[in-house]
Amino acid sequence: MSNTPEITDSHCHLDFPDFEGQLDQIIANAAEAGVTRMVTICTRLRNEPNVRSIAEAHAPVFYAAGTHPMSAADEPMATVDELVALSQHPKFVGIGESGLDYHYTADSAEVQKQSLRIHIEAAQRTGLPLIIHARAADDDMARILAEEYRNAPYSCVMHCFSSTAELAKAALDLGFYLSMSGIAAFPKSQELRDIFAAASVDRILVETDAPYLAPPPYRGKRNEPAYTAHTARKGAEVFGMGYSEFAAQTQANFDRLFTKAATYKAAA
Repeated sequence: MSNTPEITDSHCHLDFPDFEGQLDQIIANAAEAGVTRMVTICTRLRNEPNVRSIAEAHAPVFYAAGTHPMSAADEPMATVDELVALSQHPKFVGIGESGLDYHYTADSAEVQKQSLRIHIEAAQRTGLPLIIHARAADDDMARILAEEYRNAPYSCVMHCFSSTAELAKAALDLGFYLSMSGIAAFPKSQELRDIFAAASVDRILVETDAPYLAPPPYRGKRNEPAYTAHTARKGAEVFGMGYSEFAAQTQANFDRLFTKAATYKAAA
């Protein structure tokens, strides 16, 4: 394993039923593939204790929490104070995922916007990166991110980025990061790969969004953090880099954005 380049799965959902009773094996699989850290994301704040317990029980796992935009209308509205309080945990490293999703849940757009601004304020107050889910809402997303950044700067990753070149540019212009998921490795995703290729490689992260969006050769099957390596190999191709070089770059990028995780690793 010592010769396997280390990478980080910057976004997965280890609390989902797909992994129940299997986490030790899932994390061992990840380590074998060089995935030495993962950030598991809580999408409904009432599930935060369970997600936190996963991070506490497994050394390579960090966590973030927020209200997913598709759940914003069904869950109690988060408060800034609530998110700030959660952020005090040593393995809590990001705010979200939050964002806007008008593909399935356009009817709750106004509630989603309110929730998004709360999460942004929490990111501003804590200094932790905001984790954004954006789907079919590019104009509103770009506008709100920029408006709030003018109010007070914050850091952010556009998780599982699969939107337009315009939203990518808007995010990158604010100094944000784009995260590559298995979608970027799908054969028909050349347009998306071109968007990533136009970005600076020092703004790129890799992730699985497991259990969803498994990259080839596992497409259509349950995803898991180990498969980050397949997306990262495609990322290396996109940027014309060797795998080891690209892996090291994404590690540096992750450490720069998720400073709390990087510091925790150094202190452990």
